[in-house]
Amino acid sequence: MADATSAATDAVRAALARVTDPEIRRPITELDMVGDVSVDGEGRASVSIKLTIVGCPAADTIERDVREAVASASGVTSLDLDITVMTPQERAALTERLRGSRGRVNPFTPDSLTRVYAVTSGKGGVGKSTITANLAVALAQSGLRVGLIDADVYGFSIPGILGLVHDGVTQQPTRVDEMILPPVAYGVKTISIGMFLDPARGQGASTAVAWRGPMLHRTISQFLTDVYFGDLDVLLLDLPPGTGDVAISVGQLLPGADVIVVTTPQPAAADVAVRSGVVARQTGQRVFGVIENMAGLPGPDGTVLDLFGSGGGADAAERLSVGQDAAVPLLASVPLSVDLRAGGDDGVPIVVSRPDDPAAAVIRTVAERLSTRPRGLAGRSLNPSPV
Repeated sequence: MADATSAATDAVRAALARVTDPEIRRPITELDMVGDVSVDGEGRASVSIKLTIVGCPAADTIERDVREAVASASGVTSLDLDITVMTPQERAALTERLRGSRGRVNPFTPDSLTRVYAVTSGKGGVGKSTITANLAVALAQSGLRVGLIDADVYGFSIPGILGLVHDGVTQQPTRVDEMILPPVAYGVKTISIGMFLDPARGQGASTAVAWRGPMLHRTISQFLTDVYFGDLDVLLLDLPPGTGDVAISVGQLLPGADVIVVTTPQPAAADVAVRSGVVARQTGQRVFGVIENMAGLPGPDGTVLDLFGSGGGADAAERLSVGQDAAVPLLASVPLSVDLRAGGDDGVPIVVSRPDDPAAAVIRTVAERLSTRPRGLAGRSLNPSPV
């Protein structure tokens, strides 16, 4: 009988190792969230789970997944589940384990293996945030670990586009002591200033933020140091339009980032877009490519109506190539799409809701190009430790 209960207990622990914390995205057994586990002679399992904080927003999901996992374990007939909360000491140990010896530092330095892309535009209204959000989701769909920082502090819209706003209230991140766990939408870990505004004080999704340069710089810096993204393959930043304080701060804080410039086909828009790319290069960043949005409205007869002109994206790419070692490519021309706009309003990106739409297909081609780009080790410090 002892061998049977021991085998059942081992089966329960193995099953719990398959339960992942939906915010941290690691097994709860690795996070020391599992306490005592036992199975008696009649197959009754007793399991203790420790949540990170009181009121953990992932509590219901974790409880459901734990119950399903234990029920699938061989030899288990019922479950007595005890859910508690970590002690301050246990939370501190968890934070230290996740951050490692680096502590509160920006992990996305030039030595990082994470590909960082800052998405910018010269002016507003070109669909930069919509493109960024859909690109992030498409990258996550390809199996990459993706993070997204809504650095458009003045005009934050990423939470709404990704469905993180419900009844005017934006989903908030979870705080574990001084560490912030970002909400996850469509597989993308997302952070935005809109998540920190208090709806009880009238600071909802429609609140305006009026900050000067030092406050903006500190906000972006805290997003990089205090938010736990884990090991990412790709980090995207949705920058505000123009060449202001945030663009300069991102250049200072993320000197290894590549820049993607979003414009429309209109020559006047392309002129302004070029300026944002030039400023990025002046801060030490490299312009990786140009995305032309609203590139034309396909008609039912196969013709394309160029509502916003044509050629602006190619022109911007050509002009931004001057002064760089490699030419700046036109990554894609995204056609006008009602579903692309509707997806942003409904909080369901078009790459999810209408993957067969021409705009979604074009965005996926850009994601494929980014996903197949290797995270090279050349010139990076490996920080070896003696054994």
